Amino acid sequence: MYKKFVPFAVFLFLFFVSFEMMKNPHTLDYIGAMKQDTVTVSASKDPLYEELLQKAPDYEVKPQNARIDKVWKSIPGYNGLKVNIDKSYKKMKKHGEFRENDLVYSQVKPSVHLESLQPEPIYKGNPEKPMVAFLINVAWGNEYLERMLPVLQKHKVKATFFLEGNWVKHNEQLAKKIAEEGHEIGNHSYNHPDMSKLTTGRISEQLDKTNEQIEKTLGVKPKWFAPPSGSFRKAVVDIAADKHMGTVMWTVDTIDWQKPAPSALQTRVLSKIHNGAMILMHPTDPTAESLEALITKIKEKGYALGTVTELMDETRLLK
Repeated sequence: MYKKFVPFAVFLFLFFVSFEMMKNPHTLDYIGAMKQDTVTVSASKDPLYEELLQKAPDYEVKPQNARIDKVWKSIPGYNGLKVNIDKSYKKMKKHGEFRENDLVYSQVKPSVHLESLQPEPIYKGNPEKPMVAFLINVAWGNEYLERMLPVLQKHKVKATFFLEGNWVKHNEQLAKKIAEEGHEIGNHSYNHPDMSKLTTGRISEQLDKTNEQIEKTLGVKPKWFAPPSGSFRKAVVDIAADKHMGTVMWTVDTIDWQKPAPSALQTRVLSKIHNGAMILMHPTDPTAESLEALITKIKEKGYALGTVTELMDETRLLK
């Protein structure tokens, strides 16, 4: 009778285990982890694996926390890099030796992020990030926009267009074209006042009215604000932050409103380009003439071109 009972007991046990696994999928994860541990234990006996463990720290890069700089104010963080031991080992195992090019990395996020900082203006991206952004402030210059947009499209470059609310109201189709082509849309006030001289009530009104017009016309909510002429005071930054917008300035100015020769504009920009640069421009003739050359030469220097949001993103650019 005892021998007859044993198979039945085993059946009940297996049934119970299967039932628990169905109820709790984490059991499957645990079994998978056990299998992975077996592989790791086996690999740890391999001299190649030991060599990888010893050398990995030399290739790791610490993440950079977002911070407030005395001069440049808010600086976004930047991801670090950590060697993924198991994936790197699997690649190297195929060749049987440690190879730097076979290292596989995982990105490590910083502990302090831009949104964690007290509101301050943003002049540039992280100085370690080889990316720059075009900031195109629009309150006039429609004829030049029509020339600039195809160039950006041709080179697959997305810029951040800061639109004046009143301009959007009277130029809905052109505003829609900018948004439909994938460019980021920012707030540039409603009618271009000197924001530093406005009362807090007027500051709020300028930002709200513009956001409402942009949302109504384009269906997007701006997350960045560019003060007209770069004029602001602390209250402007704080009120924009209360409306979930960062205040954006620049580090490289085309000064295109002075209508310089295209060659002079290009020299000015390219001589000052740097990691994290934000390049201010407007729809003007010299900018329209220079845009293609600027894009080409900036890329030749090894910089990626992105929107303000992409520039502020902590993701590390990998070669």
